[in-house]
Parts: sequence; structure tokens; C-alpha cells
Amino acid sequence: MITGAAFTAFLLGGLPIGLVLCLATLSYVVATRNWQLFDSYLIQLFGGIDSYGLLALPLFILVGEFMNAGGITTRLLEMTMAITGRIRGSLAYVNVFANGLISSILGSSTTQIAIMAQTLVPEMVRKGYDKNFAVATTVSAGLLGPIIPPSLIFVIYGVMVQAPIGDMFVAGIIPGLLIIAAFCLVIWLMGFWLAYPIEPHASVRERIGRFMRGLPTMLIPIVILVSIMTGLASPTESAALACVAALFLGLGYREIDLRQLPQMFLRTGLNTAIVLYLVAAANVFTWVLIHGQVPQVVASWMTSVASGPVSFMLWLNLILLVIGTVIDGVAGLILIVPILYPIATGLYGIDPIHFGVVVSINLTLGLVSPPVGAALFVGASLTNTKPSDVFAMSLPFCLATCVVLVVLSIWPWFTLALIR
Repeated sequence: MITGAAFTAFLLGGLPIGLVLCLATLSYVVATRNWQLFDSYLIQLFGGIDSYGLLALPLFILVGEFMNAGGITTRLLEMTMAITGRIRGSLAYVNVFANGLISSILGSSTTQIAIMAQTLVPEMVRKGYDKNFAVATTVSAGLLGPIIPPSLIFVIYGVMVQAPIGDMFVAGIIPGLLIIAAFCLVIWLMGFWLAYPIEPHASVRERIGRFMRGLPTMLIPIVILVSIMTGLASPTESAALACVAALFLGLGYREIDLRQLPQMFLRTGLNTAIVLYLVAAANVFTWVLIHGQVPQVVASWMTSVASGPVSFMLWLNLILLVIGTVIDGVAGLILIVPILYPIATGLYGIDPIHFGVVVSINLTLGLVSPPVGAALFVGASLTNTKPSDVFAMSLPFCLATCVVLVVLSIWPWFTLALIR
């Protein structure tokens, strides 16, 4: 009780979530007067990041840096525009498809949304799309970042529960495609009351030229997925290969200056340090939760309301949708997994990979949901729109994602088909 109250007080006080976790852990030690726990405090902090799998984090972040500076985003947009052609509302579909392609390189929704909000939203507005719809489409499609491999949240989950990170990446492919299909259906249905413009005619030769200019950028996701799925490289090694591919592409396009590398490495190090601090703090907080028998209490309640695996997963969706509105995706993952993972796998026999994919998708919905909604506020601030207006326009996309979550919860095949 005291630990929970301390956690809530620190969180509402506006402290960073990593510091909240560490201070809440200390409050438990003080409240129980179990001073021997102090001896293991630093050991538990270090143990949280003492994992080879976490080496993939800075490498995937560095891939994103090379991509941003190398003009890869622009070429991906041109390629998707060449594919969609002159169908009504083609730029909206391009937005979704391009986010899907960029997700397969970046794996970070906030960075992805920041890029797309500044590149595609102005173009959509210039072509006659409603600005709030353009931003809502961009923000919602940014949810693909943590789902389509490579995914930073999958790396963290895999390290936390000792699940194969490569299997997590592969398991995210079909759910990601389902979300893309659901978003395209939403755009098509919204087209009945939103007057989508039609792109000007482009010759076959122009479209082929756009497609060919963007085709080399597909080398990055191909390197990642093929090396993992064939067993030629681990996720960490595939991330290193992707870094090399992204750097050579940027140099080949003559848009990366080698003098920029120190700043890229510095930003990569800072972003990695933030994530690793969260993981370390989560490990020590999990250690205290287990010591206080919190998982056993939650397990007792869950077994009283959930009669089977499907019932448990549906309850899980409801709980996580609420949690995701107030806690960031990675922080929510760090808090929830240690409590619910043993229940899901131990009591209900749910596959760890299936559980991880559903939890990750669920928590990423919080990125576009008030009151926190980090992605929502990033997209709105970069485009000078009201977050409330953007959220209202993004509700159909959120509902579509919820439908996909229900499908995944009832039929695990969609997450496990490619790894079994």
C-alpha cells in the first residue's frame, strides 16, 4: 500500500518514470524496515541491463539517425506514391503505407511521427486534405512503429522475459499488416463523407522512375528480416548490418556528411541511456513487487474474473487500454509485464510471444490517447493543430486497432503462424 501510494504521488508530482520507480522501491524498503534489501539494490539495477539483447537498442536507434540524414524517408514516400497512383485519397493511403515501410527501419513511433508530420502533412494540406485528418492519419499510422519489426519495445520485452527477440520481430509482421489493412478500410469508409482529392496524372515512366529511386531503401528492412528469419544473424547482429546498409545508402545518395557522425553518435548514446535507465529501474521495481507478493495477489483476482485464456486476454486488453492512456508504452510495459506475464504463461498457458505482441500493441494505443498521448501531442505541436481535434479524427483508427487486438486475442495463430 505504501509503495503504491508513493509511486502514485511521485508520478503525479511530475517526476520522470525511471526516478519514480527507483524512489518507490526505496519507499518499500523503508516501509518494511528490511534494511538488508539495500545490499542488493545496486545489484538489481545493474542486473536489469546486463543483457546481450539490449545491444540491439543503440544500433536500431543509429539506423534511424542514418535514415533521417540520408534522405531515405523522401524516397520511400516517392515509392509508395508511385504504387498508389491516382486513386481517390491516394495520399492518405500513401501515409499509411509509408509509415509501414518506415516502421520496418525505425521501430520508434515518436521519431516516425515527427518525421512524417513535417514531410507528409504539409503536402496533404496543400493538396486539399483536411488538416486534422492529415495529422490524425499520420499519428495513427505511427502506431505501426512499435509493431512492425524492428521494434524497440519488442527488444525490451524479449529481454525482460527472456523470449527470443528474433521470434518477437517475426511475430509482429502479420499483426502489423492487419493494422495497415484496417487503417486502409477506415480511410475508404471515411471517404464517403470526406472529399478526398485525386492526385494529378503521372505517366507510367514517371511512376516507374519514382519507384526505382526508392527501391534501394528496401535493402534495410530486407537485411533485418532475412538475416533473422534465416538464422544467419541474431537481432543484434542484424541491427549492425542494417546500420552499415543505412550508412552506405546515405553516402550513396550524397546526403550524409561524415562530419555529422559525431552528433549522430551522441544523440544515439543519449537516447539509449534514457531507455536503459528505464529498464534498470524497472528491474529493481519488479524485484520489490515479487518480494511483496504483488503478482500472487493479482493472480488471485484474475482467476476469479477470467475463466480461460481468451477471457484473460480480453480482460488484459481492457486493463491495458486504460493504463496506456496515462503511462507511456515502454514504462507501461515495464510495469505490467512482471505482474501479468507469470499469470498469462503459468496459469493460462498463453504463449509468451503472443502475449508480448498483444501487450505491445495495446500499450502503443496510449500514444494517441489523452491525457498523456505523447505521439498525439508531438503531431499536434509540429503541425499547429489542437490535440483534441486530432484525437477526435483519429478515433476511427483507434477503434480499428481495438478490433485487430480482439482478433489477435481470440486467434493466436495471427501472431504465431510465421514462427511455428
